[in-house]
Amino acid sequence: MKKYNTTVEPKSERITRLVDRMFKDMPEVESYRAVLLTESYKQTEDELAVLRRAKAFAHVLENIPVVIREEELIVGSNSTKPRGCQTYPEYSNKWLEAEFDTLATRSADPFYISEESKKALSEAHKYWDGKTVSELALSLMTPETILSIDHNIFTVGNYLYGGVGHVTVNYGEVLAIGYNGIIQKTKDAMAKCDISEKDYPEKCAFYDAVITSCEGVITYANRHAKLAREEAERCQDETRKQELLQIAKNCENVPANGATNFYEACQSFWFVQQLIQIESSGHSISPGRFDQYMYPYYEKDIKEGKITRAFAQELIDSLWVKLNDLTKCRDLGGAEGFAGYGAFQNLIVGGQTPDGVDATNDLSFMCIQASHNVFLPQPSLSMRVWNGTPDDLMVAASGLTKTGIGLPAFYNDEVIIPALMSRGLTLQDARDYNIIGCVEPQKGGKTEGWHDSAFFNMCRPLELVFSNGMDNGVLVGKQTGDMNNFKTFDEFYTAYKTQMDYQISLMINSNNAVDKAHSIRGLNPFQSCMIEDCIGRGKTVQEGGAVYNFTGPQGFGVANMADSLYTVKELVFEQNKITLEQLKKVLELNYGYGVNEEAAKNISPEDKQLCENVKKWIDELPKFGNDLDEVDLLARDVAYVFTKPVEKYKNPRGGTFQAGLYPVSANVPLGGQTGATPDGRLAFTPVADGVSPSAGKDVAGPTAAVNSVSKMDHFIASNGTLFNQKFHPTALDGQSGIENFISLIRVFFERKGSHIQFNVVDRDTLREAQEHPDKYKQLVVRVAGYSAIFVTLSKSLQEDIINRTELTF
Repeated sequence: MKKYNTTVEPKSERITRLVDRMFKDMPEVESYRAVLLTESYKQTEDELAVLRRAKAFAHVLENIPVVIREEELIVGSNSTKPRGCQTYPEYSNKWLEAEFDTLATRSADPFYISEESKKALSEAHKYWDGKTVSELALSLMTPETILSIDHNIFTVGNYLYGGVGHVTVNYGEVLAIGYNGIIQKTKDAMAKCDISEKDYPEKCAFYDAVITSCEGVITYANRHAKLAREEAERCQDETRKQELLQIAKNCENVPANGATNFYEACQSFWFVQQLIQIESSGHSISPGRFDQYMYPYYEKDIKEGKITRAFAQELIDSLWVKLNDLTKCRDLGGAEGFAGYGAFQNLIVGGQTPDGVDATNDLSFMCIQASHNVFLPQPSLSMRVWNGTPDDLMVAASGLTKTGIGLPAFYNDEVIIPALMSRGLTLQDARDYNIIGCVEPQKGGKTEGWHDSAFFNMCRPLELVFSNGMDNGVLVGKQTGDMNNFKTFDEFYTAYKTQMDYQISLMINSNNAVDKAHSIRGLNPFQSCMIEDCIGRGKTVQEGGAVYNFTGPQGFGVANMADSLYTVKELVFEQNKITLEQLKKVLELNYGYGVNEEAAKNISPEDKQLCENVKKWIDELPKFGNDLDEVDLLARDVAYVFTKPVEKYKNPRGGTFQAGLYPVSANVPLGGQTGATPDGRLAFTPVADGVSPSAGKDVAGPTAAVNSVSKMDHFIASNGTLFNQKFHPTALDGQSGIENFISLIRVFFERKGSHIQFNVVDRDTLREAQEHPDKYKQLVVRVAGYSAIFVTLSKSLQEDIINRTELTF
C-alpha cells in the first residue's frame, strides 16, 4: 500500500502577519493598467488586433508599479495595495463611471477609489467609446434577446463587462521549459508556416503576439529581481536580506526558464497565475491539479535534502495568501451575483492519474493543511474522489470541512470522467480533469470551456406560462395560450417547455454574440500560448485554438420548479382543490403578503383566506429533497427541460454547448427579480441553488436529501452540478461524526451524484456575525461553488445561507 507523509506542519508566524496585513484596509481600485493599456492602443491603431493586445500587455508589464510586500517569500502583485485591483476599459467602462461614487458604500464587494484614480480612468475611458467588447457584443444580439435579458430571464452580464477567464493553463509546461522554451516552440511553429496559406498573415501575427507577450513577462520578472536586490542592499535585517537575495535569484531564472527546485516552481507558478489576470479581466483562473504538476519538484528537493517539509509548507501557505490578493471589481449586479470578492481560483487534489491509478501524494495533504493554516476563501480547494481514494485523505479533508471553512468541495470521478468522455474527451484526458471556478469540469491545458456563460432562471418561464408570454405588459415569451384552457397537467407542462425552449434559444444567441465579440476585440495571446493546440493551429483560444471548445450556461431553480410543477399537478389537476386562475391570483397576491406593504393592506378577506388555504395545501405536499420518487423524478425531468435543449447548439469556436445546474450566488439577486412561485416561495426571495432542495424543505435528514439529489441525471449536466448541505458543528464531532460524514459522501457518489459541498456552522453564529461583523472578520462560509468571508456578503446572501436547512446525523 502506498505510504504518505501526513505530518501536520503548523502555520508560521509569518503567514499570520501576512494575512493580518492583507485585510487591514478596504480593497482599492487602481488606474495603472487602464492608463498604460490605453497609451499602447493609441500607438498601434493600424495593426492587427492580436498584436495590439500583446503590445499593450507587454507595455503594462514593463511600466506598472512593482512591489514586494513586507515579509513575503513569493512576489508579484496586480496592485500596489493588498487586495486591490486594476480595471479593464477595453471590455467595458461605462458602468464603472456610473458607480464611481457608490463603489465604496455598496452592499456587495465595496471598493475604495481615489479621486485621482477616478480622474485618470475617466480620461482613459474616452478613447474606448464605441470600441469595447461589450458594445460589440450587444450589437450582435437580437432585439428579442436583449428584451429577455432586460426582463431578467437570464443574464450574461459578467461577460459583457469583463473577460471570460474560466481556464486552467498548462502550468506544468511553463514550470518545465519556461517562457523562453515557449518562445522557441512558437518560433519553430512559425518556421513551418507556408507563405501561401490563406491565413499566413494572421498566424504570423499570432506568433509574434505570443513572443511579445512572453518577453513582456520575462521583463516583468526581472523587474522584481532588480527591486529585490535594491531592497536587500537597504535591508538591515540579515535574515530578510538573504530572503530578498533568494527572491532575486528566483526571479532571474523563472519564469524565463524551467524551474530547478520547488521554491522556483512556486514562484514560476505564481507569475503564471497572476499575469493571466493582468492580461484580461476574466475570473476563475483555476490552478487545477497543483498537487500533480508541483510534486516532482517537491519530491526531488525532499529526497536530496534541499528543502524541509516545514519550509515547503510555508511556501505553499504563502501561495495561498497570494491567491487571496487577487480580486476583481464588478458592476453592482455582477458583484451581487458573485458576492465575496470571488476570484474562484479552483485548486484540486486527489483523484486518478491519466493512466487510472490513484494520484494522491504528500502535496495532496499539504494543500489541505495550507487551507487550514491560512483559513481564507482562496484557493477554492476541491478534492476528487473515486473508489481508490485513500481513507487518510478523506479523513484529512473531513477535518478541514469540520472547521466550517466550506472546503474542500468533493467531486465524483465515477460520474465526471464518463460525462466528459461523452463530450468528446479521450479517456486519458477525462481522467486528468480538474474543476474550474465553482463546479465546472474540464481537461486543463487543452480546453476553452467558457463555463458560467449565462445564468438562466428556470422559474421565470413558469411565470410566462401564467401570463401567456407577457411580463409587465410586454410580450417577452411565446404565447402558449390562455392557461384556463389547459385540461391536463401535460398541457400545462408542455407550455412550460415551450417557454423554456424559446428562452434557451435567446440565451444561446446572447452567448454566441458575446463569444464572437471576444474573438474580435478580446484576444488573449499570452493565455493562449499555454493552451494546446493554439500554437499548433496558429490562433488564440478565443478564435478556436483549444483542443476542446465548449460553452457552458447554467440553470438554477430546479427544486422550485419540481415542487411548483408538483403543486400544479396535484392541487389543480389531480385533487381539483383550486383552478389555475385561483393559483395565479394567489401568486399575484404573494400568498396574502402582497408585493409590498401597501398592496398587502388592499387584499380582501376572501382573497386572504384563499391564500391561507392554498399555502396550507402546498405545505402539506411532498417536497424535493426527502427521498420521495413522486417529486424527485419530476425534478430529474424538469432538469432535462434545461439540459437537453442546450446540448444541440454550437458555438463560434467550433465547439458545443453543455449545460450546468448551479447558480454561483445569482439565485439570490435573480430570485429578487422573480415573483411568487407555486411551491410556496414568496416573491422576490432567493430561488433554490443548484440541485439542492429548497431551503428548509429537506426535512427527512441528510441521507434522504442525498438520495433525492442522486436521482437526477448528473451525467448530462457535464458543465457541473452543485449540491449544498449545511450541518450543525456537532454532527461531525468525534470519530463517529467523521465516519458518518465520509459515509454520506461515499453513498452519494455510489448513487452517481457528481458534486457535494458543506457548511458546518450553526445558525446562531451566523446571526451573531451578522449583528457584530467586527468580531467575525475572518469567518469563512460556503456560499455556492465557492467560499467567502461571511461579513463581506450582502445581507440578502447572508440570509440565504442562514436559512438553509441545518442538518445532523
